[in-house]
Amino acid sequence: MQAKTQQSPRPAKPCPICGEPSVPASKPFCSERCRDVDLNRWLSGNYAIPGRPTDDEDGE
Repeated sequence: MQAKTQQSPRPAKPCPICGEPSVPASKPFCSERCRDVDLNRWLSGNYAIPGRPTDDEDGE
């Protein structure tokens, strides 16, 4: 029979919004409020993932 190895839990990473430790229920955030702040930033266009330029952007 193999013995179970017990791993020490990793420390919680900080919330990307406020820096507090994250909680499992709202991971990677510390609270529902910070989750909502992040969602609002995506929906309002504050966060953007750059794409490749299209041919229309050449001006020709």
